[in-house]
Amino acid sequence: MFPYLPNMENIKNIIFDYGNVIFSLDFRKSQEAFKELGIGNPDEFFGHRQQDQIFDKFDRGEVTPDEFRAYVKQKIGNEAVTDQQITDAWNSLLLGVAPGNHDLLLKFKDKYRTFLLSNTNGIHYTYIMNYLKTDFGFDDNEHLFEKTYYSHLVGKRKPQIEFFEQVLAENNLKPEETLFIDDSPQHLEAAKTLGIHTFLMTAPDTLAAFAEREHLV
Repeated sequence: MFPYLPNMENIKNIIFDYGNVIFSLDFRKSQEAFKELGIGNPDEFFGHRQQDQIFDKFDRGEVTPDEFRAYVKQKIGNEAVTDQQITDAWNSLLLGVAPGNHDLLLKFKDKYRTFLLSNTNGIHYTYIMNYLKTDFGFDDNEHLFEKTYYSHLVGKRKPQIEFFEQVLAENNLKPEETLFIDDSPQHLEAAKTLGIHTFLMTAPDTLAAFAEREHLV
């Protein structure tokens, strides 16, 4: 049974999360990588619904990549751990974009006003931009959406209400005409308080299956 979907006849705008909606992630990979570097409680240190405060700060752009790596190194308590090892551990959760997702996003864009709303950080952003260039020949994600919002560049992160309010205000979007797709229930709850329609994307559901099932494009 899939989550309830609002009447799409009234939807004119779609806001997409990036991780595990468009770009596949595996949080366990970074947890295991941090454990191997010496983090004793990787599930508490970093997880989908619980994490050390450094990750929220990094997502909001309040700490630099160098400051993030220094903090992780301090948590590990081993000065022999290199910056590259920390970067690789952090990036290990990034799997990639499923075949067909980019073409699908362009079809969505033809029918709806579409936006990207992503909690990310300087290290992941650099990796993803390089990945898009190497694997797809894209300079970025800009052509796939009307506008993109990356948390570390905006200075806000989901589920901050202000992040959603900014997207609505800057683009003159009506909440009742807007659908937000995300894989985190707490992010959807924040959007709902503003009257935005929501859909929870959870495995094994995919963006392609969702679009086909609901006849959206």
